[in-house]
Order: sequence, then structure tokens, then C-alpha cells
Amino acid sequence: MEPMGKVLQVNFERCTGCRLCELVCSVFHDGVSNPARSRIKVIKWESEGVYIPMSCQQCQDAPCMIICPVKAISRDEKLSRVMINQDKCIGCRSCVTVCPFGAMNFNVIDRKVFKCDFCDGDPQCVRFCDIKAVDYLEPDRVSISKKRTAAEKITAAQKQALALESELR
Repeated sequence: MEPMGKVLQVNFERCTGCRLCELVCSVFHDGVSNPARSRIKVIKWESEGVYIPMSCQQCQDAPCMIICPVKAISRDEKLSRVMINQDKCIGCRSCVTVCPFGAMNFNVIDRKVFKCDFCDGDPQCVRFCDIKAVDYLEPDRVSISKKRTAAEKITAAQKQALALESELR
């Protein structure tokens, strides 16, 4: 079985909302420091005071790929990513409307859509995020990390429950 490509892991609990990821992304791809041209977007949830970096999830059965009328969107199996062929894209924005994560963007200057492409295997958002709110990992490492975090939370909850129980005695 061939190994799967890496995935972009987001740890929103670490994100400070500095938006450096947006700036380095736009500079890398378009040569301008403009968050509107970034492939990663930091969303702020005001009521919770939380920042969440959002990017393309590189879906296996990508709705954007399915709906594209000119087949400008395809899967690059080598890097396990969904890619846009800008020469084929007609700018109809069907993919923008169907993306469940809001990860497809439309460039009003070029009149074409754009999305995260993992910077061809070296995501700049990961390189410049010192606190590792975004990371580029093998899928199994993400799974292990999430299991470890869940186990830590369960253990902490059990300790709290035992402490409360002993106080009530």
C-alpha cells in the first residue's frame, strides 16, 4: 500500500491570531503581503475569543472537483492534494459555492479561483508559525496526537472526579 501524503494539522488552541500565516502565504504565491490573497484564513470567533486557521482539507471525494464543469480541479496523489489547473479554470466559482469549508477563494484581479496547495510540499504557514498552530504531518501522526490529547483530557477528568468524590466523603 502506497503511503498517503501529509496533511495540514490545525491546533486552534495555540493560535494567537497574529495572521502571519496569511501574510507569508500571499507573499509566497502572489508576491504581495495581502491577506485577501492568502490560501489560509484565520477566522476569529468573537464570542469565544478564539482564532481558527482555516484551509483546504484536501478532501478525498472533493465536492469542488466533482462540480467543476471544465475539470480544472484534480487530485495530485503524490502530495495528496487537490489542485486547480489555472489554464483550464473559467472562473465560474461553482467550486466556491460547494466547498463545505469555505476554502475556495476567488481572485477578482485574475478572475480565477485559488486554494491551498501545500506550497508544493513546503507549506509556508507551517514554516513561519513558531507556536505550531499549523503543522504539516503524516496522517498517522495526527491521529496519534489527537488520541494522546483525548487520553490526557480523560485522565484529568477522572482525577477531578476522584478528588470531588473524596471531598464529599
